[in-house]
Amino acid sequence: MASLLQTRGLTLKFGGVVAADAIDFDLQAGERLAVIGANGAGKTTFINMVTGYIKPSSGEIRFDGMDITRKHPRQVVQCGIGRSFQLPQLFLEHTVRESVELAIAARIGRMSLFRPLARCVDRAEVDHVLEVVGMAARAGDRCDSLPEGHRKLLDIAMALVLRPKLLIMDEPTSGVAADEKHPLMATIMKALAERSVTAIFVEHDVDIVNQYATRVAAWISGRIAADGPPEVVMNDPEVRTVVLGH
Repeated sequence: MASLLQTRGLTLKFGGVVAADAIDFDLQAGERLAVIGANGAGKTTFINMVTGYIKPSSGEIRFDGMDITRKHPRQVVQCGIGRSFQLPQLFLEHTVRESVELAIAARIGRMSLFRPLARCVDRAEVDHVLEVVGMAARAGDRCDSLPEGHRKLLDIAMALVLRPKLLIMDEPTSGVAADEKHPLMATIMKALAERSVTAIFVEHDVDIVNQYATRVAAWISGRIAADGPPEVVMNDPEVRTVVLGH
């Protein structure tokens, strides 16, 4: 079966520093991949290359059979890769509903200075995605009034209406209260399953990784040091020492 996402020889050098060291990687549709590693290990660098924010020094990135190595972020989104950020990228002065409407309007290219935004998009689509991520009750709230967990969910909702095949999430539980992390991830994973979206998520919380990942890739010094089921990778001696600090 062909991989959904594939890299071959993916390398990035900053002077004498190797941020990504000839990475060969394959991701299958339907996987839930957790990316772990210490700060500076290369996790975000890899994500930035896949999503077009950084161009590799050499190597190739293919998504769903397409070469996306040199595509810009907007082109990568159009190919079917969505992204949410560690700090949610929201329209703080707008409401939750308006934010989703803006994302849909951007996808379909249907915005007008002479027509209300709500009339440019399908109301049912907005209602559905807000229901899926558990934000329907806050549809009329301004984004700057939302707690961090709800900001994360709205960021996911805005990514989902772009209809990605793959969603890459950078630390989806960071900044969220400890007792809210598992409900947040459960909601996210349910939303992804409802839309058959494959996922990569960067995460530092071991409990979150063990519960929600079907596969783990551990990064050390610009390379994938271990890759496999959570119970295998989390017990790898090098990972335990360098990444987990055990």
